[in-house]
Amino acid sequence: MTARYGVLLFNLGGPDTLDDVEPFLVNLFSDRDMVELHLGALFQPVFARLIARARGASVRRNYSLIGGGSPQLRFTRAQAAALSERLGAPVAIAMRYWRPRTEDALGELAAQGVERIVTLTLYPHFSRATTGSSLRELGKVLERPEWKGRFQVSGIDRYPEEPGYLTAVATTVKEALAGFPEEARDRVFLLFSAHGLPQRFIDSGDPYVRETEATVRGVLARLAVGNRHTLAYQSRTGPVKWIGPGTEEVLRDLGREGVREVLVVPVSFVSDHIETLYELDLLFADEARRAGISDYRRSPVLGTHPLFVDTLASLVRRQVEEAP
Repeated sequence: MTARYGVLLFNLGGPDTLDDVEPFLVNLFSDRDMVELHLGALFQPVFARLIARARGASVRRNYSLIGGGSPQLRFTRAQAAALSERLGAPVAIAMRYWRPRTEDALGELAAQGVERIVTLTLYPHFSRATTGSSLRELGKVLERPEWKGRFQVSGIDRYPEEPGYLTAVATTVKEALAGFPEEARDRVFLLFSAHGLPQRFIDSGDPYVRETEATVRGVLARLAVGNRHTLAYQSRTGPVKWIGPGTEEVLRDLGREGVREVLVVPVSFVSDHIETLYELDLLFADEARRAGISDYRRSPVLGTHPLFVDTLASLVRRQVEEAP
């Protein structure tokens, strides 16, 4: 008899309210897969609390500008519901740094009689700091006595060149380009923006950059337009070397070159959260205006776009059929 399967959906998570900001930051900065502080694992939780306290006020201000908390869970729930409907199987959410946590999601799946779990990341490109961290957390939780041996687990940890995903992104870009005045469309600069990582991650073999670049190539091939374009990285903080160029730096350079129309494509984000709603829509929009870019726009994230949900469902079905 075939084991009943369910999907464990990985995402980062975000504070539900302004009061949750500092506890969320403590969780984030305590994870050495995300932020490897130099004084070692023993002291990292202490410094995580200090960093959260130091940054709390500015981060709360940013969240207050997008509604007083992160909308990511609401959007991820919509994606989970759409995927569950496509599959006819339960889908539970495991947020890495906030609620619902991995153990909450496992309890939800167990209560629905699930024996086999397919993990599915909402990060299209693999990094040890994102999907890698979620997988390690799952492994730790599954070693607890109450969960040990309870589930058969396999999963999807990336899909940077999955045709349906690339087509879905290209579709959103085409629709956004169509919103520009017809006479300006050919000169719109396509600025693909992905989340940044410390350079040392890439130097140690993390595949994030090459997978992101592969996605951009796949999207451009489907667009078949002659617009100038580049890939840049955002959300770069702290006194370490980050992959680049920075999205804000590219905007300033484009302004100096006389570019007046820019479409930002949030290539590594599949649901709205602070990086899109605050950084791209507010912070970088201001940067673009100061640089002289008069028509700055952003293409929408995929969210519950039918092509994207269908792609996720296809990936899960393939995993169910292929895994032993």
